[in-house]
Amino acid sequence: MQAFHSPTLKPSPLDPFRTRNRSPFLVGAASKSRRRVCVVAASAASTVGAPKREKDPKKRVVITGMGLVSVFGSDVDAYYDRLLCGESGITLIDRFDASKFPTRFGGQIRGFCSEGYVNPKNDKRLDDCFRYCIVAGKKALEDAGFRGDQLSKMNKARAGVLVGTGMGGLTVLSDGIQTLLERGHRKITPFFVPYSITNMGSALLAIDIGFMGPIYSISTACATSNYCFYTAANHIRRGQADLMLAGGSEAGIIPIGMGGLAACGALSKRNHDPKTASRPWDIDRDGFVAGEGAGVLVMESLEHAMKRGAPIIGEYLGGAINCDAYHISDPRGDGLCVSSCILSCLEDAGVSPEEVNYINAHATSTIAGDLTEIKAIKKVFKNTSELKINATKSMIGHCLGAAGGLEAIATLKAIQRGWLHPSINQFNPDPSVDLDTVANIKQQHEVNVAISNSFGFGGHNSVVAFTAFKP
Repeated sequence: MQAFHSPTLKPSPLDPFRTRNRSPFLVGAASKSRRRVCVVAASAASTVGAPKREKDPKKRVVITGMGLVSVFGSDVDAYYDRLLCGESGITLIDRFDASKFPTRFGGQIRGFCSEGYVNPKNDKRLDDCFRYCIVAGKKALEDAGFRGDQLSKMNKARAGVLVGTGMGGLTVLSDGIQTLLERGHRKITPFFVPYSITNMGSALLAIDIGFMGPIYSISTACATSNYCFYTAANHIRRGQADLMLAGGSEAGIIPIGMGGLAACGALSKRNHDPKTASRPWDIDRDGFVAGEGAGVLVMESLEHAMKRGAPIIGEYLGGAINCDAYHISDPRGDGLCVSSCILSCLEDAGVSPEEVNYINAHATSTIAGDLTEIKAIKKVFKNTSELKINATKSMIGHCLGAAGGLEAIATLKAIQRGWLHPSINQFNPDPSVDLDTVANIKQQHEVNVAISNSFGFGGHNSVVAFTAFKP
């Protein structure tokens, strides 16, 4: 993401082993370190060239359910239908008075209903971030066939929840601080801490459904959901769980959230035309558009899914995470760590670059971020003639910690249906982006292997790979 620059927050050098004032005693060590980096990269590339996919049904991870809360509602098929139509969900904000804010629009959710999913008494106290999490998680379980007494029949000690968030219960946090300043500490609700901390979405969902396996959250800004998928799959692969609910949730379209993002200089200011503001890869892009929601997958071992006769939507092949170690908000300009993360994901998945023919890109509509991702993609995929990339954020905005969850669902629906949603608002394509971005109109495309990219403030990179399930 492109954001603010500060003289006190300087990026680290692109080559940390080459500094002007390096001690002569470190020359040999630095040289060895540089050689080691090259050897590791070459080793990863050679491994990817001879892929071996997982065959053990205890370690193969399949997707059996999907649940979401989005600007297009809480039904997965309706969500993807509207994406295929190229509909923008970006509107002027009316949840609060944003008239004095530099950015006055976003992917604000309206008409959300938690009835039947969240306890009414608790519902009044909860931050939207956790309400979205609970509803998306329970809808994913329903989609996976867990209805009626099905949940009671499973071994809940081997089922976990790993739903993260970038900012947590931001409304509860903001309201609590305001109460402290205006009315004093005695008036702060006892739910202030538990309903603002980032792990509470996973915890509340686990309490409701009785899961007792690995229950926690990960917070890596906009890379959060993919980190959760990657880690949840590894719990299954290591035999620590049979089933995991994984994804992300976010609810930051409130004054402090929008004000903070505006202060970073990260947001588009196209207030006169909100629906065209999110325009990844367009030369006139001017920043990202904030969104909100939740996206959750049911991930389970193939063995467990087959035993219970689960509907299998697709297969998770592998993933990877790493860090730029460069700047708190700006990406490395050379795209090195992003390309290395993609390669590591392919290695983990047992997939060669030639097998990938669809990328759901991070593509936030920032000047620097969009081009860095394109550079990284070109480093990994030498022949891009059959490769399609698209940008879900062009229609729903950037949902931060939930972005990867909602985009994973879009990726899996593309695999299921054989249609890719368009990247809308491609009016004046950036000449350096010479890939098929599925500009403005949906495309029919049989997906072989898809990857979904997510990158976050702090330099967090994450990539996950999916494919259609084949026994």
